[in-house]
Amino acid sequence: MNLRELKSIVLDEVVQRREEGYDTSRVEEWLLKIEESSKSDLERVLKDLEACPLRSEFHYVEPLDFNSIVSERPRRPEKIELALSDREVLDKIYGGWLGRCAGCLLGKPVEGLNHEQIEVWLRTADAYPLDDYFPPIYDMPSDAPRWLKDRLSHIDATFKKTDIGVLRGQISRMARDDDIDYTILNLHVSENYGLEFTTMNVGEAWLTLLPYWQVYTAERAAYRNLVNGLTPPETATYMNPYREWIGAQIRADMWGYIAPGNPGLAAELAYRDARLSHVKNGIYGEMFVSAMVSAAFTTDDVRDIVYTGLSVIPRRSRLAEAVMDVLKWTAEFGDWRDTLNRIYGKYGHYHPVHTINNAAIVVMALLYGGGDYGKSITLSVMCGLDTDCNGATVGSILGVILGAKALPEKWIKPLNDTVESYVIGYNNSRISRLAERTFKIAGKTVKI
Repeated sequence: MNLRELKSIVLDEVVQRREEGYDTSRVEEWLLKIEESSKSDLERVLKDLEACPLRSEFHYVEPLDFNSIVSERPRRPEKIELALSDREVLDKIYGGWLGRCAGCLLGKPVEGLNHEQIEVWLRTADAYPLDDYFPPIYDMPSDAPRWLKDRLSHIDATFKKTDIGVLRGQISRMARDDDIDYTILNLHVSENYGLEFTTMNVGEAWLTLLPYWQVYTAERAAYRNLVNGLTPPETATYMNPYREWIGAQIRADMWGYIAPGNPGLAAELAYRDARLSHVKNGIYGEMFVSAMVSAAFTTDDVRDIVYTGLSVIPRRSRLAEAVMDVLKWTAEFGDWRDTLNRIYGKYGHYHPVHTINNAAIVVMALLYGGGDYGKSITLSVMCGLDTDCNGATVGSILGVILGAKALPEKWIKPLNDTVESYVIGYNNSRISRLAERTFKIAGKTVKI
């Protein structure tokens, strides 16, 4: 690791420690005094950060081990007997896969943009509010912002080079995205290691099937740590200041698909996966989403689904607080923009790909979407931040609620039942086939 990379990790680690409730003031003061940081200086900072005390006013309780998480839950998650035929379960699993792909693809062109920028794109194309895939703009106004011209130019160049489009009228399949790669990879883990898979089994699957340059932030840090001989849980903490970012949350859906009506089991499987690369709210995000996906097999009441998600995470965590805030705000305000402003106001200090702010957007979109697939995914994407991740999560939950047969054709037909993937051996897979394989595993968990 070069000096520049190490300095970036140190600066991000200061932020991470501060967000976890530690008093980093002395370390930050010392950092400011260093004019030219050497490797030894930066390594000393990392050691000093590990020794920082917890601030007395930090009132959250955020355990790491599974049993402590269970003891901090607000209530025990309930297993619900499925009143569904096998055909209906398969349809819901297929709906989850399709809904996840379409929601992810919707958010892919605007990943990293904020909600103001997204509104500019849509108004420039006379397509606000969003009700379909993002439109290309062929007659770009001369006064259009540079970032919009650059973004569309890049998308157009990629389409001409690969013939794989992400804009309206150009889509022929689900374009490759890490959000979908991890769903595929976790299907592989489930098939090859069974329900008793370990966190290290997940790591083995990453090293075998995932190219290093196609994983990011916390996952890249964990991957690097695996290659260097570290094992879980140290893979999640060593040189990994991204351990509460969204990476684990986007890996959640498979565990909900294979544990329909059993959110407790879904959350336990999610924990084992998340522990490879994440801690605290990073782990809770994956558990929260997996439980919501599981609950979506049993009810179409999105508020109940959100409360089921809350039932598997610590009640005194920052994530639980954010979800409860959104539940309160959506009940208070009829316009989703009012709630979004409050999310940005209270949680906007987190990195754009952090778990907490993006989970808040997911919950907001589910609640204002009211069970409508198109409205839910478009709301999640128009909010900005990690748009492909949030669109995928919301789309997955609505896809399970509605089932594949009930998903609107305009969102699903362009996918042509095909997904591009960098997971070795899975490129250009049939989405329906992935759903069938998922269904076989789900049949085993329903009997547990």
